[in-house]
Amino acid sequence: MEYTVHIPNSVKKDIEEIIEYYLLEKPDYAKKIFELITTRLHSLKYFPQKSRIVSELLEYNINDYRELIESYWRIIYRIENNHVEVFTVIDSRRNVQDLLVEKLKRKVV
Repeated sequence: MEYTVHIPNSVKKDIEEIIEYYLLEKPDYAKKIFELITTRLHSLKYFPQKSRIVSELLEYNINDYRELIESYWRIIYRIENNHVEVFTVIDSRRNVQDLLVEKLKRKVV
C-alpha cells in the first residue's frame, strides 16, 4: 500500500530554518541535511507505521504521532487511513517535549 504524504507549509518552514542555520558557514552540510530529510520524508509513502511512537507525547496520553530520525532531526507525523500528515521537523538537541506540546497547543486552538 502506498500512502499519500502531506507536508504543510509550517513543516517546509521548519526545514527551511534548519537549512538556513547551516547555509552560510557550511553550505555542503546544509545541502546534505536537506537531501537526507527530503529522502526520509519521501520514504513515508511506504510503511510509515514501522517507525516508533513519539515517547515524549506518551506522558500526555498522545500516541498517534510517530517519528523518523535522521541524524539530529526528528520528523514527526501522524497516519490517518492511507494518508500521512507531517507535523514537524525538529532538532533533537532541543527540548523536544516542550516544543511538541507547544506546537500541539497551537494546532488545537
